[in-house]
Amino acid sequence: LLMVAGALRNFQNLTSWYGSSEHDALPTDDLFYALAPEPGLEQQISSAILAPDAMADTASHTLNELRKKIRATENSIRDRLESMVRNMDTSKYLQESVVSMRNGRYVVPVKSEYRSEIKGLVHDTSSSGATLFIEPMAVVEANNEIRVLQAKEKQEVDRIIMELSVKVGEFAESIIYSYRSLVEIDLYFAKASLAYKMKATVPNILQTGEIDLKRARHPLIDPE
Repeated sequence: LLMVAGALRNFQNLTSWYGSSEHDALPTDDLFYALAPEPGLEQQISSAILAPDAMADTASHTLNELRKKIRATENSIRDRLESMVRNMDTSKYLQESVVSMRNGRYVVPVKSEYRSEIKGLVHDTSSSGATLFIEPMAVVEANNEIRVLQAKEKQEVDRIIMELSVKVGEFAESIIYSYRSLVEIDLYFAKASLAYKMKATVPNILQTGEIDLKRARHPLIDPE
């Protein structure tokens, strides 16, 4: 979808440039006329998808609300666990005064000998075995809620991608036709750019098919 948006942007830029330039009729005019920018579709894609792995919160109202709930729940969990970390009664059982994540769940690092002092689910252990990463029971339900919300978030992202894909499909024929014209235009620009750098000239071919080469040189040999 991002590649489609990029192509549509190129159609728009080239069409705008062509419209603002002054020139006589050219054999390539039909290629420029074939370009169909579709700025509305390009804007829809670009505003919804920020990167190959990033969907904008504003891509839909539902997605925005789900992400707000996820952030609020995450903040609530962190607040609870940081309170535990700062609490003198529980902090003595911790290996470090930090809140971390294991398997997508918020946990605290508990000294293995105090396993029974912190009620919760063990998600991981340190390589030495001295530390257990425990999800306290007080935040299990909130962590579960995040998982549910994240599943709904993924469903909404998939729905948005599907919706945008359907819209692109509606313009597929026009986009493909425009893209082929764009590629041909790009080839002409490449030829012109190379010819300019080489100081090349267009040969004047006689009706007999003969070319009289004057001061000709091989393009790969140093011009000097």
